[in-house]
Amino acid sequence: MRPRKTATRHLPPRMYQWSRPRKSGKTWIAYYYLDSTGKAIPLGKDLDQARLKWAELEAKEIPLDLRTMKGIFDRYIRDIVPKKALRTQRDNLSEIKQLRPLFDNAPIDSITPATIAGYRDARTAKVRANREIATLSHVFNMAREWGLTSKENPCQGVRKNKEKPRDYYANDAVWDAVYKKAAQELKDAMDLAYLTGQRPADVLVMRKDDIEGGYLMVQQSKTHKKLRIQMTTSGSENSLGMLIAKIAERNAQHVSSYLIVSVRGKRMTAKMLRDRWDKAREMAKKEAIETGDMLLAGRISSFQFRDIRPKAASEITDIGEASLLLGHTKGDITERVYRRVGAIAKPSK
Repeated sequence: MRPRKTATRHLPPRMYQWSRPRKSGKTWIAYYYLDSTGKAIPLGKDLDQARLKWAELEAKEIPLDLRTMKGIFDRYIRDIVPKKALRTQRDNLSEIKQLRPLFDNAPIDSITPATIAGYRDARTAKVRANREIATLSHVFNMAREWGLTSKENPCQGVRKNKEKPRDYYANDAVWDAVYKKAAQELKDAMDLAYLTGQRPADVLVMRKDDIEGGYLMVQQSKTHKKLRIQMTTSGSENSLGMLIAKIAERNAQHVSSYLIVSVRGKRMTAKMLRDRWDKAREMAKKEAIETGDMLLAGRISSFQFRDIRPKAASEITDIGEASLLLGHTKGDITERVYRRVGAIAKPSK
C-alpha cells in the first residue's frame, strides 16, 4: 500500500484523494478507494458520500460522525442552508441551534415520532416548536437522500401545536394616524407596500429598472413567484403608476436605482425602515393618548409594517384578485391568513 501524505492522513485506510488546481484559483478534489489488487475505485467529490461508499467497500458500519445528528446538522448547514433566501437562512440557523442540545448526540436511527412529540410538548414557545420540527423534518429528508438513513422520517404524522393566525387589521384611523407622522420615505414605502400587496423585504428592493412596458415586475424573495403589476388602466396611469411617478420625481436628484431611498439618496435598509416606523408609530400613539383616545392608542401600538400586506388583501373585494396580487397559488391561504375583515352581508330586511 502506498504511503500516506500528511494532507490525507485524516482519511480511512485505503481511501485517498486527488487534488488539482484550477485556473479559477480553486482546487478540484476527488476521492478514490485503492483495493487489494491496486485498482482505484472512484468515490466521488463529496467527502461524506465517499466515506459512505468506503464503508460499503470495507463492509464496515457507517462512521459514527455521519450517523449522529451533529454531523448531519453540520452538513445541512454547509450544503443546504446557503441555497435558501437570507431570511430563511437566519431562521434555519436559529432553529437548528435550538434543536442541537437535544438531538446533536443522538444517532439518526434512534429518533422516533415519540422523540419528536416529546420535544414538541417540552418546548414552551409553541409556534417556534412547529417551525423547528419542520426544519428537522427537512434535515431528515436530506439525510435519506444522502444515504445516511433508510428509516422513515419520524417527523411525519407528528401532530403540530395549534396556531392562531395573526388577525390584526389596520383600519383607516390607525393608518392615517401613523401615516401623518411618517417621514416621506416611510410614506412612500407604506403606499408602495399597500398598492402592490408585497412583503416588506420585496418592497425595499424594488427598482426603477423593474418597470417594463407599463408593469412593475416583482419576484418575491420568499417564494420566487414572479408578478407583473399593472401601472396603467385603460391607457392611463392608475394609483400605482402615479405613486411611482411621484417617487421618481422626488428621487430625480439621487443616483440610486431603488424606489425607496432616504433623504440622502441611500437605499432604505430593513433597519432604517424599522427605525422610521417605530418613530412614527410612537408619535401617533402619543398623540392619541393626549387626545384621550386610549383605544386608538392601543391599536396603533399593535400596528406593524407587515400588517400592510393583509390590509391590502382585506380591502380588495375579489378574493381571486387579492390572491393574484399577493402571489398565492391557492385562494384559501389569502382567505384564511390575510383577509382580516368579515364578509359583506345584507341585513335580514
